Amino acid sequence: MTEIPAKRWNPKSISSTVASRTGVRWTRSGEMDEEFAFFRGLYIVFEGIVGSGKSTQSKKLAEYLRAKYPDREVVHVREPGGTPIAEDIRTLAQAREWDEPMHPVCNAYLYASARAQLLHSVVKPALAAGKIVIADRSFVSSLAYQGEAQGLGFDKVLAINAEAVKDVIPDRIIYMDIPVEISLARTFDAAWDKWEKMGKEFFEKIAIGYGKASRLEMFAGKWGSIDAIGTPEAIARRILDFLGE
Repeated sequence: MTEIPAKRWNPKSISSTVASRTGVRWTRSGEMDEEFAFFRGLYIVFEGIVGSGKSTQSKKLAEYLRAKYPDREVVHVREPGGTPIAEDIRTLAQAREWDEPMHPVCNAYLYASARAQLLHSVVKPALAAGKIVIADRSFVSSLAYQGEAQGLGFDKVLAINAEAVKDVIPDRIIYMDIPVEISLARTFDAAWDKWEKMGKEFFEKIAIGYGKASRLEMFAGKWGSIDAIGTPEAIARRILDFLGE
């Protein structure tokens, strides 16, 4: 199995991250030296099938952390998207209608390109500056969607994403675990998200993909499956428990 190497510091809790320091060196041209920089921020990603509540909960967590750690900047982003270029790629990949089906490899490269723009222009500099980044999706989604549900396999998806992701690996992955039947009853954005038009069988494959991803060595000790059924407040409490809050 090809894996993107996990080189980033892996804090035990959000509190330990907030108490840490950042190391950054700048080149003569004024750019961040990516080979030297060691991250002291925290990168938390939310994953799950459509309708799982990840978008709602990722925003709630960002609000909670901003209130608890007012001296630490919290950045909330989404994939695909988060920058003007990445948002345009999102529209191209998910919302535009074509007379031909988009090949899974094309899907994978589009998502990787949007990811590269977001990670290198927003997420990586934020982490190097000691900020907390909360992301609605990451390359883990590509593993589940293109790797499993669309049949490309994890090796191919990881290879496509290797340069885009490099060493920006999540510190914590919050997987919103919910039955497919319930999640599909919540979907409402089919006009702007082609995946929401897919049927139950497709999302069952995605859930299987997430299960396989959770067992990857690069995610050892980072993955938390959260029961996504209940009130928003109850689910948020489960997430905070997982994060040690």
